[in-house]
Amino acid sequence: MNLVELKSVSFGYQDEPVIDEVDLIIRDGDFIGMIGPNGGGKSTIIRIIMGLLQPWKGEVIIAKETNIGYLPQTHNFDNRYPISVLEVVLSGLLKVHGITTRVNKKDKQKALEVLNKVGMADLAKRSIGDLSGGQMQRVFIGRALISNPQLLILDEPVTYVDNRFEQELYNLLEKISQETSILLVSHDIGQIVSSVRTIACVNRQLHYHPSNHITEEILESYNCPIDLITHGHVPHRVLHTHLP
Repeated sequence: MNLVELKSVSFGYQDEPVIDEVDLIIRDGDFIGMIGPNGGGKSTIIRIIMGLLQPWKGEVIIAKETNIGYLPQTHNFDNRYPISVLEVVLSGLLKVHGITTRVNKKDKQKALEVLNKVGMADLAKRSIGDLSGGQMQRVFIGRALISNPQLLILDEPVTYVDNRFEQELYNLLEKISQETSILLVSHDIGQIVSSVRTIACVNRQLHYHPSNHITEEILESYNCPIDLITHGHVPHRVLHTHLP
């Protein structure tokens, strides 16, 4: 089943094109890694899928009743605001219930289940301002998941994460991908290739690669200037265990 389809989509800012004739299909069960240089159009594509931008031309098709969870690159939460981890996750239901609807016991139970899934149930009552960057990202992923999305879109999810939590987050996303389709946006191919199943290279145009095995030559042919992590002269995937 196709959840999202972009057909010949183009967009720009102030008459300056950012993406040109982009085609992309996101299917049920996909785990797509979207890579590309800064300014190449990755975040623009996300905003178009989310309906935050209207393309200059082309067509955007969202399957009927497809619910999309979204983890933006930046968050508008004030860390000093006295709100708990549980309350942050529950705020993900506002678009479902409406801002005036009271949270019920069923909602709280659902939030606790989501927190357990992202490994944060023990900190449900903790103030959001007392969390590390990695813990906070787990909470925001929980907020995106509480509405049971068919597609989860994450824009640079490790931006505020230290090295200790980075691999844990990718492991978490691999587990989530067993139940939810994922579009993961990153400029760091070295970190995502061992998690995602397919790659979309974006640098004004989009080139879809139907596996996570990708080489420098392929990136050059896609005009996608991203550095690969290498061992000697041979590019390789980053695995959980690696012998020199």
